[in-house]
Amino acid sequence: MSRAVCVERRLYGSVGGCTCKSIIYPDPEVYILILPGFGIISHIIMSSAKRSIFGYLGMVYAMLSIGILGFIVWAHHMYTVGLDIDTRAYFTAATMIIAVPTGIKVFSWLATLWSSSIELKAPVLFAIGFIFLFTVGGVTGVVLANSGIDIALHDTYYVVGHFHYVLSMGAIFSIFGGTYYWFYKITGTRYSEILSQMHFWVFFIGVNLTFFPMHFLGVAGMPRRIPDYPDAFYFFNKIATWGAEISAFSLLIFLFLVFEAFFSKKILKV
Repeated sequence: MSRAVCVERRLYGSVGGCTCKSIIYPDPEVYILILPGFGIISHIIMSSAKRSIFGYLGMVYAMLSIGILGFIVWAHHMYTVGLDIDTRAYFTAATMIIAVPTGIKVFSWLATLWSSSIELKAPVLFAIGFIFLFTVGGVTGVVLANSGIDIALHDTYYVVGHFHYVLSMGAIFSIFGGTYYWFYKITGTRYSEILSQMHFWVFFIGVNLTFFPMHFLGVAGMPRRIPDYPDAFYFFNKIATWGAEISAFSLLIFLFLVFEAFFSKKILKV
């Protein structure tokens, strides 16, 4: 048994069951965490496209809607605890509705980039990568919003793949994009474009190899929070392990990029 499972059982009495009544899970957190990332991506896209964001007012209302709706969808984590059919129907609908303002934002970003002359430097690559990864995570989120499907996929690696695509990949890509976008303003030096491009492609390939196979593992029935697994799950776990190693290597590229930027003292000529 893993240490995390032991700690959960010691604190809450059980894991995954409805006897964990003392758990307070701040569900709106996961929606609010991504809002700064949305702002960063909008900045990068407007700058690269050299135009105002498409549908600005709709973007503002979409962000406001995500912040509000995030407070009324918490029970989509609790479909398996014995909720009545009406409650499950409400939270299924509410969780699906939160995908509408998110879709508006994705559409506006793509419409802003449409027909513009884009120079594919590191910030833009991370912004486009964010849009792709966040969209994949959103689509799997709509799948899990269905209470009937979630009963089968609850506490499986499908859920792990879903929330890592949204946060561990979506939010992190926006952070890296912002780091490259404001790198000169923060540090006063210029980073190597070659290293930044290497960082993006290695990281993008690594995280997809890590988390995309988890959806197949979840559909096959591999549970979360279990430290071991049958040999039937070996193939996709091995691919995920390779992806994690590639992702770790991409972090070394980023650290070397920062080190090289500080010690080369390349000043950006304006």
